[in-house]
Amino acid sequence: MEDHDTGAGAPEVGVSEASPPPSGQASPPAGRHNVRPVQPWSGHGQAGDASQHQNGQKAKTRKRRKRRRGRKVFARDDARLAAAGLSAPAGSAPARLAPEAIVAALPSVAPSRPEQVIRRPPMQELPVFAALDLGTNNCRLLVAVPTRHGQFRVIDAFSRIVRLGEGLTANGRLGQPAMDRAVEALKICGDKLRSRKIRKARLIATEACRTAANGAEFLDRVEREAGLKLEIIDRQTEARLAVSGCGSLVDRDTQGVVLFDIGGGSSEIALIDLTGHRSPRLANHIVSWTSLPVGVVSLAERFGGRAVTREIFAAMVEDVAVRLHAFDGRDRLSHVLASPKFHLLGTSGTVTTLAGVHLDLERYDRRRVDGLWMDRDSVDRMVEKLVGWDFQQRVANPCIGADRADLVLAGCAILEAIRAVWPSERLRVADRGLREGILSELMADDGVWRNNGRGRA
Repeated sequence: MEDHDTGAGAPEVGVSEASPPPSGQASPPAGRHNVRPVQPWSGHGQAGDASQHQNGQKAKTRKRRKRRRGRKVFARDDARLAAAGLSAPAGSAPARLAPEAIVAALPSVAPSRPEQVIRRPPMQELPVFAALDLGTNNCRLLVAVPTRHGQFRVIDAFSRIVRLGEGLTANGRLGQPAMDRAVEALKICGDKLRSRKIRKARLIATEACRTAANGAEFLDRVEREAGLKLEIIDRQTEARLAVSGCGSLVDRDTQGVVLFDIGGGSSEIALIDLTGHRSPRLANHIVSWTSLPVGVVSLAERFGGRAVTREIFAAMVEDVAVRLHAFDGRDRLSHVLASPKFHLLGTSGTVTTLAGVHLDLERYDRRRVDGLWMDRDSVDRMVEKLVGWDFQQRVANPCIGADRADLVLAGCAILEAIRAVWPSERLRVADRGLREGILSELMADDGVWRNNGRGRA
């Protein structure tokens, strides 16, 4: 089961695609040469006379140049042919032999001096960094090199839905089929990492391994079979990395952001206050955060994900709302909630799916989704549309598919509970998150952006 989020849809993280020509400046039609505008005639015809005179002079100049070039070519050919033991008949006009005759004769001629080969020194190799995120639902890998300050270019990626947390809510343990799927995906990641010279990497596991009774045992198996040593990060670190990965999607004039990452087994929420002096690291502005022990997999397993009535959907929203009500720091951005410079920023499969449905994409396209703005009414319409679809309609949508059809409504319920606590006129969609946050922090800590704008170490 492949995940539509590969993270490799754009050449650089934080860089927008090429823009069309400015308004009012039409591009020339394809295949048409640029034609010089004809100089208009004046009242006395002076412009036309001058133009004809100039054209005549130019034509004569071109002819003289051609004759000089011809003489040089003939003289050069005569000299080369004489050296090769070939010559034109005496008294005949200069004439060039057939190219194949010249080529056949020239190998026997030793050059008078060896040709100089200009060798440029090889460009310094860019350092390679890697980030792997094993979540409750997905296994994702990004490999990248630094470019301009604060940005990087993805050179390899992998993403697969493995549903590691399947059955975890009911049993408290990772199931055997789920672990098998995850190990197979991690073997692919291990092969990719070993095929490159990686300067630094960070490989993390989140909620499923954090809460499962056999989480540590599973990671031992991963190390044995896939050759990867994963670390289980705490929820605060997970929230910080999500924020770090989305820094370039927060505009300079923004005053406040509620960033949320709806995962498979947990949902991280960070309140970011930007009313004061802004630090280069967005994570430094987190004033409050929480991690709800509920995600799309765990919520769908408790309430059902295939046949979801409006009553069931409302019950899911209420379940999350109760958890958010217990979050003591939820009011830390009350001073900017009414400002047009406040917005929500969502990074998860839920919001990227909503965006894809909103754009009516025939196939999920990360380049169109990442960074997309959706207003309040558009989000309302998309949620209402998905709640009104049955399971097969959700499966049939190319941005949902069979892998997400039983999870997307649980994600929408979490989103609706978040929007009720922090109402906003705008939601920005991020197809990025933990992996990008890991890469940003690894590169910054390594100092690759300190020396110059190209990001070379």
